[in-house]
Amino acid sequence: MTGADQPSLRTRLRSLRPDAFGADPAGARMERIRRSPNFADGVFQNPEGARTRPSGSMMEFAKVYFQKEQRARRSPLGTVPVHATTLADLATPPATGLRVTWLGHSSVLVEIDGRRVLFDPVWGERCSPFAFAGPKRLHPVPLPLASLGPVDAVVISHDHYDHLDLPTIKALAGTDTVFAVPLGVGAHLERWGVPLDRIHELDWNETARIAGIGLTATPARHFCGRGIRNQQHTLWASWAVAGPEHRVYHSGDTGYFSGFQDIGAEHGPFDVTMIQVGAYSEYWPDIHMTPAEGLRAHLDLQGGRPNGALMPIHWGTFNLAPHPWAEPAEWMKDVAEEAGQPVAFPRAGEPFEPAGELPSEAWWRGVSAPLAHAWRRPEVAEAAPPVHREEVDLAGER
Repeated sequence: MTGADQPSLRTRLRSLRPDAFGADPAGARMERIRRSPNFADGVFQNPEGARTRPSGSMMEFAKVYFQKEQRARRSPLGTVPVHATTLADLATPPATGLRVTWLGHSSVLVEIDGRRVLFDPVWGERCSPFAFAGPKRLHPVPLPLASLGPVDAVVISHDHYDHLDLPTIKALAGTDTVFAVPLGVGAHLERWGVPLDRIHELDWNETARIAGIGLTATPARHFCGRGIRNQQHTLWASWAVAGPEHRVYHSGDTGYFSGFQDIGAEHGPFDVTMIQVGAYSEYWPDIHMTPAEGLRAHLDLQGGRPNGALMPIHWGTFNLAPHPWAEPAEWMKDVAEEAGQPVAFPRAGEPFEPAGELPSEAWWRGVSAPLAHAWRRPEVAEAAPPVHREEVDLAGER
């Protein structure tokens, strides 16, 4: 072999790239990305400015994140209760035409008007490109992927490892399901064996119709990337899904922004919203929502008042942030009660119909370290000085 015949350094480096990194958009796909109104200066842009790297001192963040006591609070104290979903749970069509099954983290099966839509399916043991390292599951999946049954559409919000999972996608590639993904994400799916004709790749505010259901990629405030060199060439999205009778919303990952009002006005109101409220931190306040921000987003989506059901997602399954493990659910329970907003707190794998009785048991308390609360109700706050969350332990009161 002559020197001219030898592969370039770039080609050789690509051959060493883990399959889980996926593929970079190229060719016609990259040309379409460059034409997107949401792509400027060589990268996809957020609808409102957002810091995508941790703010403050990395040394300070590492000290907080790896402190022994804090690490213990970020995991459950015992076995997380999971509803072992069975075929019997899903065999009978929902009486109201809409049924939701949270499968852990941001993975949700929605049965809507006779169709089945699966959001951000992650069946892998770790959300990582490596099988030996990275955040590991804190509870098992409620059922094997093969037992889920046929799915009409798989919807992906963005390409981070806790939302786009290589082994899960490869398993689904062998079925007949169709994928709806944000612009650029199709490159990963093609590399992993999904035929191009089964991929609907959407820019914000574009809609695909699959099996009579409309799936619209709506804006979100986040970022993307799987490899060491993050080129920001894959879009992130939330999703509004409309059937003949029902509407649902899945936030994906997002920071709070004013665009929720526009999404609600255009596509709502929704029978249920699935809202990211975990993995927030003061170190990245623009790209994930706290429970209070998640509630505010839901109300914006519903025209400014309590309506429909809210289901918190993106918590409980992986340890991805400095906050205590069960804090997202506990704090969401607080703010939703104060606002009069119905919230569903299913165990992973527990189906429910938003028009019926919502699962409301605070099941996480049995395996959670004591939790502090960041606020008090107004009548209490007026009678007492401010209390820092580290100083309050209400676990025994509730």
